[in-house]
Amino acid sequence: MKHCLAALLSGTLFGFGLSLSQMTDPNKVLGFLDVSGRWDPSLAFVMMGALAVAGIAFRFILKRPSPILAEEFHIAKKKTVDKPLLFGSMIFGIGWGMSGYCPGPAVAGLGLGNPEAFVMVASIYLGFVAQGFLAGKRFKKFAPADE
Repeated sequence: MKHCLAALLSGTLFGFGLSLSQMTDPNKVLGFLDVSGRWDPSLAFVMMGALAVAGIAFRFILKRPSPILAEEFHIAKKKTVDKPLLFGSMIFGIGWGMSGYCPGPAVAGLGLGNPEAFVMVASIYLGFVAQGFLAGKRFKKFAPADE
């Protein structure tokens, strides 16, 4: 129950922040990407604020032996940049630039009844399925043969 309440509180706070900063409006993101037209720098300020809060918070949080509601911290151990990371980042960026939706605001847009958000979230899940299928095919060739 603690995990569910923490998730609800975190999601509510995140959604409130997205709404307050108007980042649930894809036109804000598209305006940020329109550097040769009517450029809107508000997304940059939202990102700088988020990075400042996260940067300060992580300094204190990671000094703890473990999270409050978990046994251990789950931090990526991979430190290298490879082709799948670059390719996935490019696909993510292209999708974000075409739609104006990042996954968080897209999910928040579901609650606002935005039809574009429904298409975006469905596309995200289609991407999950495709990645799972491709990863399964890619890693099968490395699996030990049955004897």
